[in-house]
Amino acid sequence: MAAVFLFILEVLIAVFVRDSFIRPYAGDLLVVVFLYSLLKSFFRIPVKNVIFGVLLFSFLIEALQYVKLINILQLQDNSLASAVLGSHFDWLDILLYVLGGLTIFAVEKLRNSPFRSNKKSSA
Repeated sequence: MAAVFLFILEVLIAVFVRDSFIRPYAGDLLVVVFLYSLLKSFFRIPVKNVIFGVLLFSFLIEALQYVKLINILQLQDNSLASAVLGSHFDWLDILLYVLGGLTIFAVEKLRNSPFRSNKKSSA
């Protein structure tokens, strides 16, 4: 459910938001959370491994933006390709991906904390 919600949220941001904060920054952070949620919904992989894999993938996409892959493929006028591959490299995007990974790690730590218990104690 989280992956579906995040996907819809990412699409809404991409289509309707034209600002200088939500779209460029929150969208980059949320895409890491979305990819994590998507993978965790299909595979039983340890949290750290999924975070690491998602970050590597995100870094790869950013590196492809650095070498201007979208121009090499002559897809710069294709809005879907631009949305998926991105159009320009930015070091701040790397930071936001890492912040997304750290957010996931913190949330998963809290969710699996031994101090958080839903079990009722038997008296």
